[in-house]
Amino acid sequence: MSIKPDRWIRTMAREHGMIEPFADAQVREGTVSYGVSSFGYDMRVADEFKIFTNVNNAIVDPKAFDDRSFVDYQGDVCIVPPNSFALARSIEYFRIPRNVITLCVGKSTYARCGIITNVTPFEPEWEGYVTLEISNTTPLPAKVYANEGIAQVIFFESDEPCEVSYADRKGKYQAQVGVTTPRI
Repeated sequence: MSIKPDRWIRTMAREHGMIEPFADAQVREGTVSYGVSSFGYDMRVADEFKIFTNVNNAIVDPKAFDDRSFVDYQGDVCIVPPNSFALARSIEYFRIPRNVITLCVGKSTYARCGIITNVTPFEPEWEGYVTLEISNTTPLPAKVYANEGIAQVIFFESDEPCEVSYADRKGKYQAQVGVTTPRI
């Protein structure tokens, strides 16, 4: 298993549609950076958010999720309430090869402000827009900027493909579109 460098990411994005749309270089002028980096890809957050709210006294239950737990919001800046979180999605659509798995980590610009982005690994042959969980760990409201970098994806390639991929298992989040809440 090896970590893949920028040239591999560029080839996979251009020739195999692994990341669409694809920013071929790091974009940083006046934004939280995004695009290809030395050993990863900094994905962007779209302008669609589901902001956690307790106005309806809903209980968060992954087996019986109540959509009233969130308020839908669309805009260039999302304000995440103190000690709360929002769900969002990536701008980029990912198609992961059968012999690749990814890890995703939040951008340090946000982490230094107490804003943590959590994403599970992209499994072999998973595809879709990434649903992002953005936590505001501070006692203050926090801004998240749409259309800018939010997290870095690191690609690991195996010497051989897996026996059973996410597509083979017909994973419940395969080809997800929009901000996707928990499914059982």
